[in-house]
Amino acid sequence: MRIAILSNGPGNYSTKRLKRVALDRGHEVDVIKYRDCYASIEKSQPLVLHHGHPLVGYDAIIPRIASSMTKYGSAIVRQFEMQGVYTLTSSISIVRSRDKLRSMQLLSRAGVGIPKTVVARGGSTEVEDLIDQLGGTPVIIKLARGTHGNGVVLADTKKAAKSVLQAFYVMDQDGTNILLQEFVKESAGEDIRAFVVGGKVIASMKRQSLDDDFRSNLHQGGAGEAIKLTDEERKTAIKAAKSMGLNVCGVDMMRSARGPLVLEVNSSPGFGIEKVTNRDVATPIIEYLEMNARRRNKKDKIGA
Repeated sequence: MRIAILSNGPGNYSTKRLKRVALDRGHEVDVIKYRDCYASIEKSQPLVLHHGHPLVGYDAIIPRIASSMTKYGSAIVRQFEMQGVYTLTSSISIVRSRDKLRSMQLLSRAGVGIPKTVVARGGSTEVEDLIDQLGGTPVIIKLARGTHGNGVVLADTKKAAKSVLQAFYVMDQDGTNILLQEFVKESAGEDIRAFVVGGKVIASMKRQSLDDDFRSNLHQGGAGEAIKLTDEERKTAIKAAKSMGLNVCGVDMMRSARGPLVLEVNSSPGFGIEKVTNRDVATPIIEYLEMNARRRNKKDKIGA
């Protein structure tokens, strides 16, 4: 097959691993910086171009879209979809997972455990009522589009929460939603990452902050170790991935007295979990791509 990996970081560990595995399995692979792509849109002729050259003839694409490029990256993925190219991660699932409000709504509807959450505008004056809805302080305050633990603050008092909300509003007055979540004390500084491929958990790790930071994300200096999930945690991760429509994702959860609570579903998870767990996640991804792209392409030929 001819595969395109859409990545702005061809030197990234995850991109290199996917390319190496695909090449070893006999595929032709191109790594394309999607930020340099553009879409040509006209009647019945959707094209993606890169430095003036049409990107055609691909059997499948693997989107590795950065959070900061969600809108543009998902638009490029959508253009490939309009050409009939199989995509490992659909444009709509990328958009769903990156919108924290939308993702929490979808998880809630699917019956997935999540921390109690309320949503407000950055300039909201109803701080006390918002916090009362969560049972009081401390509370976690998040920008709706933050990632890697950025745009996430722990507010210990109502006064601190009000200051954070005002600061977020000044930083971003274009109407970004802000999420306030309950602080689950028993999980402070610790969470779980489950790596899901094709409806199966193929690797899992626990992440622990190295200091008093309540955030355990590896990008914030957290340390990881391989763990075995409980049946409930495994089922929760799979259900969360399904609710987002994601074939490949990282599901971040925390353990609580009332069971696993999903914090986020990452549509472009890093492969640091390979180094922590010594589990190969790149090969199952390429295997899943092979099976489904060929099945889809075969169906299209029969339909034609």
